[in-house]
Amino acid sequence: MKNTTDFANHLEHFFTDFLIGCRNLSKNTISSYSDTFRLLVIFFNDQLSISPEKLRLKNINNKSIRDYLDWLQKERKSSNATRNQRLAAIHSFFRYLQMQDPKQLLSCQQVMQIPFKKNVQPLLNHLTVSQVSSLLRQPDMSKKGERRDAVILSVLYDTGARVQELCDLKVQNIRLESPASISLTGKGHKTRIVPIVGNTVKLLANYLEENKLTATHRLDHPLFYNQRRQALSRGGITHILKKYADLVEDNNMPVKVTPHVLRHSKAMHLLQAGYTMVVIRDWLGHVSIQTTEIYATLDIEAKRKLLERTFPDNIPDYDLPDWNKDGNLIDFLKKF
Repeated sequence: MKNTTDFANHLEHFFTDFLIGCRNLSKNTISSYSDTFRLLVIFFNDQLSISPEKLRLKNINNKSIRDYLDWLQKERKSSNATRNQRLAAIHSFFRYLQMQDPKQLLSCQQVMQIPFKKNVQPLLNHLTVSQVSSLLRQPDMSKKGERRDAVILSVLYDTGARVQELCDLKVQNIRLESPASISLTGKGHKTRIVPIVGNTVKLLANYLEENKLTATHRLDHPLFYNQRRQALSRGGITHILKKYADLVEDNNMPVKVTPHVLRHSKAMHLLQAGYTMVVIRDWLGHVSIQTTEIYATLDIEAKRKLLERTFPDNIPDYDLPDWNKDGNLIDFLKKF
């Protein structure tokens, strides 16, 4: 049997024992990590002429990782955000490696010293309440397929769910009895309970009844599924959303409408309604409240209304001098 390299051995255990077994990361995160190291292997093969079967830990150092990151941005046109995502995966591997093989400690620390690039905070596009309302009115409720789509759009907005969280929903995650709620499983397999009210509850109740999903043996069935009764994919839900966004009269949508735009919209509307950062954080399933606070920095209108509500205009209407009455600006300024 052909010998494997130290890099190949450690990388295999990093994925199978650590990421999946210990950290219990989501399949999307693991897929992202896999892409990072697949591209790293391609970089060494194509740019440094080191084939995968000869790639060893001694080849992967501070300089080669920096060159790899530069290659990602120059040759593959990766953004700072993508570059940082790749670097985070590499940092994670070397943190794992230094615990498994202390002889690599210096090299690991040198790699982990590579800094992230500052990322310009992207504008979090979102829709107004009236724009969301226009979007949700688009499905034709006389058609069964579009009745399902109406439920998808309503649940996506009402819960502020990530698109993968919606894909993973099963019938057993829905509670229609008061207080109605949906159980969402997010990043890190963390579960949170999100309330649903009003028309969303009615839509879900009708949908479950119409599609015969109320029986006990259907509890583990995907909530939203295709003709093969398989859970809808992220791409499928994105396509459904785009279909109805394109139907809005006069295309009254200022941005490209994606599932994440609806998530941002829900967060902004909760903020504008006066909900606290802690409530919004828990609603959206953010790990850190710092992530949630991004919305507060964007909503100038909410700040203005809060200021008016909290602090009445108690600044006196001063009888200020009018500089136009003075022929000399210097004389005018002396009056203050």
